[in-house]
Amino acid sequence: MKKLILAAAVLAMTAGSSFAADMAVKALKAPPPAPFDPWDVAFGSALMNDYIFRGVTQSNHKPSVAAYFEPRYNVTKDLQLYVGVSGESISFANRAAAEIDVYGGIRPTFGAFALDIGVWGYLYPGGTCQFGTPTDFAGKSQGTECATNFLLNGNTMKKDVSFFEVYGKGNYTVNDNWQFGVTEFYTPSFLNSGAWGNYTSVTGKFTAPPTIFGTSGVGMYVSGEFGRQWFGTTDSFYGTPAFPNGIHYADYDTWNIGIGFTYKVFTLDLRYSDSDLSKGNCSVFTGAFNAQVGTTTVTGNNPLGTSSNWCGAAGIVKLSADLTAMTNLK
Repeated sequence: MKKLILAAAVLAMTAGSSFAADMAVKALKAPPPAPFDPWDVAFGSALMNDYIFRGVTQSNHKPSVAAYFEPRYNVTKDLQLYVGVSGESISFANRAAAEIDVYGGIRPTFGAFALDIGVWGYLYPGGTCQFGTPTDFAGKSQGTECATNFLLNGNTMKKDVSFFEVYGKGNYTVNDNWQFGVTEFYTPSFLNSGAWGNYTSVTGKFTAPPTIFGTSGVGMYVSGEFGRQWFGTTDSFYGTPAFPNGIHYADYDTWNIGIGFTYKVFTLDLRYSDSDLSKGNCSVFTGAFNAQVGTTTVTGNNPLGTSSNWCGAAGIVKLSADLTAMTNLK
């Protein structure tokens, strides 16, 4: 009888241990993964003291505001499709109301190497023709609007300067601190001038370790870019007596370097930008409404010797906020 009771006790303990073991395994079992949501939206805004685009001010060295909205679809964790719209306040010679950008593309990632390929459209609504004579130097009619709207310094600009570019970007992340990249943009008609444009640049960025400011949550980076812009020949609207069928905009180099500070969704970027465009070539390229007459060498492209500071050295202070729905609006 004692042996029977002892056997029953051992069996009960064994069964209890097995049950406890099963309970422990079930308690440690990982929950099912959350369903993959491929959709996301990025959006943000910025305020800057000067809107500089490839070394050239778009706002007459005056403050500018910007905003963007970019829906994204993640096909996989390494492949993203996107479209977007953005806007910036500008100050052009044709008095366009603003710059509105519409763009879209694809962003594949291969380990540390990321690509961005797409099309970017630059729209400038509300412009007026600035020319000064009923016909251009090739004898083509420019209409009554062009004849009645002209700049006293002789510079010109079309009513509609909207255009598009195709682009490709590559970025290589070395580690948590270093990134390097290349960019390539091409358009068959830069600013609707008839002159093709090609822009190529190299970029670099150093992100400081997150502990540099302790536990404050403030981050810091240093970044820079060196690029070159090439051009073809414009159509006859921008012709001169020496080149009635069009002029060749001067190719130029541009560069910028700056330091940025980040906190949560905010970024404060302090940057120096410059180019090697002369003031005379800058006036020809931009058609600046405030270019000065007779202050530089007279050339076939610049018969009045106008000069502009729209392409020279500039300091940029930019405060921006950037958010994504998946990260910031959960």
